Amino acid sequence: MAEPIVHRQLTPETDETFGLDAAFVEEVAAGLRSDNRDRVRELVADLHYADMADLLERLDAEDRRLLVETVRDNFNPDVLPELAEEVRDEVMNALGFEDFAAALSELDSDDAVYVASKLTTEERAQVVARMPQAERLMIEQGLAYAEDSAGRLMQREFVAVPNYWTVGETIDYMRAVQNLPEKFYAVFVVDARNRPQGLVELSRLLRAKRPERMRDLFDEDVETIALDQDKEDVAFLFKQRNLDSAPVVDKSGRLVGQITIDDIVDVIEEEAEEDILKMAGVGNADVSSLYSAIIRTAMSRIPWLAINLVTAFLAASVVGLYEDSIAKLAALAVLMPIVAGMGGNAGTQALATAVRALATRELNASNALRVTSRELLVGLINGFLFAGVVGAIAYFWFQNEFLAIAIAAAMLINLTVAGFAGIMIPLTLNKLGVDPASAAGVFLTAMTDIVGFFTFLGLATLIVL
Repeated sequence: MAEPIVHRQLTPETDETFGLDAAFVEEVAAGLRSDNRDRVRELVADLHYADMADLLERLDAEDRRLLVETVRDNFNPDVLPELAEEVRDEVMNALGFEDFAAALSELDSDDAVYVASKLTTEERAQVVARMPQAERLMIEQGLAYAEDSAGRLMQREFVAVPNYWTVGETIDYMRAVQNLPEKFYAVFVVDARNRPQGLVELSRLLRAKRPERMRDLFDEDVETIALDQDKEDVAFLFKQRNLDSAPVVDKSGRLVGQITIDDIVDVIEEEAEEDILKMAGVGNADVSSLYSAIIRTAMSRIPWLAINLVTAFLAASVVGLYEDSIAKLAALAVLMPIVAGMGGNAGTQALATAVRALATRELNASNALRVTSRELLVGLINGFLFAGVVGAIAYFWFQNEFLAIAIAAAMLINLTVAGFAGIMIPLTLNKLGVDPASAAGVFLTAMTDIVGFFTFLGLATLIVL
């Protein structure tokens, strides 16, 4: 069946082709505030569930409640996994536990487990108590697996047939059964013990003749995923092997679920978002800070700000060692932030490359020396280039050739150190089992500031003063 036509307009300010424009959101909000419920239902009737989630997030808390009340009878459960956690809580409060439980029961198993995992213990107990026994057991089983495991990620709905079935029997079975997955890309072929022997992609199945046996069609080179396998490893496997779906097996090798590419896209997005936030010193608790309480958001950022404060004082203590030199030559105070700032930026470039390469497993022990040497040479080249530029500017500004030599030498040293540190710090942290995305930036900033201040002020004291 064709997808419904979605209400979308081209936004002149942003040239958005997809998503909701501001005028549409405002029209919905105005309809809610004027109690024109029929108009609101007409506006949102054909919205894709992802756009409906976007609309709910753009509205304020009161308008969200009114919109949920307006569409309660036709609320699409697929909206729930798309919502930010705080917004989902508001939607749950507006629906009530009974309707929320009914919506959760209609979701695919992986989405239902995901939504349930984001509820508090008390909320979850209230919701699952109102669900049918089969769905309740499914959620409890899913939540029993580790949060970052394949068991938590997998979808329990899949299509599996015996290896002796024909193509015709398989197609007839799929037409007759009522609980097929909403989306699937292959049929798993299993033996008598329900262990996957291979899979037949739907495109190949539909081209085959009805009398052909499934055992003659399946691809034997199928990658099975263990229930306790880390979801990052699963995402890496999908990327490396260009998979659309893969079977999940228990310890005895029996087929218990499947993971599909749409789940992996979510994993990749979550991991990328998490790394970006960590590099900015923002923890997971702050991921949905656009909808979080102000105090909660502020408190989640305090630890990293405190660590940054400590490293800032370390850098300041280096400056304090040369207080007399700065007092004698005010130009030092003008120029020293340039050296530290350029080092920090150069180091951040190398750091971003290293963290990405570690996340995608392109950087490992076998090529660490080559990559480190490369960044060291890059730092040297940039160091020589900007040493000449900064030295020339300093000379024409202050008419002091010794000061120009000091800052040029300091720039060369700091940019070289920054390139080296930008690779070595995340490598070392990764070796120690510490997430480089969360900790490397703090150490890198401290190093480039300390080296920058120490080399420039130290050389200036020796050469100029």
